[in-house]
Amino acid sequence: MAVVTSEQLRGAAQGLADYAAAHGLTGADDRVWAYNAILECAGATGPAPAPGWVLGTPTPGDAFDLDATLAAISEAAVANGVADDTASGRDRASCRVMGLLMPRPSQVSARFHELAAHDPKAATDWFYQLCCDAGYVRRSAIARNVKWSTPTRWGDLEITINLSKPEKDPREIAAAGVAANDGEKYPACQLCIENEGYPGRAASAPGGAHPARQNLRIIPLELGGERWGLQYSPYAYFNEHCIAMSAHHRPMHVDRATLGCLLDFVDTVPHYFIGSNADLPIVGGSILSHDHFQGGAHEFPMMRAATAETFAMAAHPNVGGEVLEWPLSVLRLTAASRDELLGACVHVIDAWRSWSDVAAGVIARDEDGTPHNTVTPVIRRVDERYEAYLALRCNVTTSEHPLGVFHPHAEYHHIKRENIGLIEVMGLAILPPRLVPELEAVRGHLLAGDLDALEADELTASHATWARDVYARRATELTPEGALNVLHEEVGAVFGHVLENAGVFKWDEAGRAAQRRFLDSL
Repeated sequence: MAVVTSEQLRGAAQGLADYAAAHGLTGADDRVWAYNAILECAGATGPAPAPGWVLGTPTPGDAFDLDATLAAISEAAVANGVADDTASGRDRASCRVMGLLMPRPSQVSARFHELAAHDPKAATDWFYQLCCDAGYVRRSAIARNVKWSTPTRWGDLEITINLSKPEKDPREIAAAGVAANDGEKYPACQLCIENEGYPGRAASAPGGAHPARQNLRIIPLELGGERWGLQYSPYAYFNEHCIAMSAHHRPMHVDRATLGCLLDFVDTVPHYFIGSNADLPIVGGSILSHDHFQGGAHEFPMMRAATAETFAMAAHPNVGGEVLEWPLSVLRLTAASRDELLGACVHVIDAWRSWSDVAAGVIARDEDGTPHNTVTPVIRRVDERYEAYLALRCNVTTSEHPLGVFHPHAEYHHIKRENIGLIEVMGLAILPPRLVPELEAVRGHLLAGDLDALEADELTASHATWARDVYARRATELTPEGALNVLHEEVGAVFGHVLENAGVFKWDEAGRAAQRRFLDSL
């Protein structure tokens, strides 16, 4: 535990009070109140601010470091016994401070809707900046992610090794193992609107660990005649990564009502795309227990994919249909009318849910009625038209592929084992942090030409077959300066193969024929 001197605490409290006023989190006349509120969060009753500061003007300066300042205040809170001596304890202390130094939810909502009435983009620009300034969007953590793009036959795929989420403290893991978790679980999950302002709890608390959310602000929205909430993701995977979540804690579902909500969203926020994970295990995202969408200001590789062919639906003559040249089986529907697009989307989804094609490995339902077919839908507006991307998904399993036929196959699990959800469907890989040390170890063995060490090293054993293949094809490119770039390119290629695994209609003669059979049924 770091020791924070009285002088350091004074500087941190003054600097943060100035920062809050300069960024519009508080008013200039709130600085003394803010200073004292910060002291209270740190469990301190002093020191007094520096002479002249009280009557001065907010001057945080370009060099102000929000993370370092919050770290100092949270260390003081630990030393004074008002915060746990753990990573999450310090985070809860930091969130408490920033939650105090922000407008209340009603004020944030009022300002957002005031701006949105004239300019929806101005509203999201303001709200996103607020969430960044308040430390809810963890910009410094996001900056630690490793990112690159890889050219493939499908276009340039975007690759991210996610390093932004903090590692769990071993002490908290141990505490969670002995915690009494039979009490009320509140909030029910991390996507519930009841998270707004929640103080968080330690792993040892009843109900288990839950992150602090005092600096979370949620914009109330009406989608599909129901209350939803708009927030930003604290560990954003792409530009202005936002989440819209139902006010009801209910399971994910994809149906007419879902599509209506997605269309309502892009009518409200027309410069953002919005999409839903599929609603079945294996092909769905990591959270199926709470109905929610993800969106933001980003154009994904899938959206730039070429058109392989067009098709029409007799029942929906005003809706254009395209098969995208994309590893997953994606249909793009376009219309000027949202109602006509909605009808066409429902038509395709209903048809797909009941579609079986044994030759293609697609089985709509088991004999006991268990469903296997669903879609991952994405909606956006382009000029005055609506676009819907419907990724056809199927979660059947076999003895050969127990985790899913249309799931990353075992040969690629060394890179990607997890479900292919909404973000990855669109061509952005979210890869696990273990890959950073593992790829560095692979690099070392390849540069040394010691291929036998690949199997012997536990960091590289899972990558051995793949790494040997890379060495066989690209040994001359494996220089100290270029080896990591080569490995990144090859990881991107694997991600392309993973997406091909997830496609129900393959890009061979049999797959094209199978897709045509489905399109003809529409």
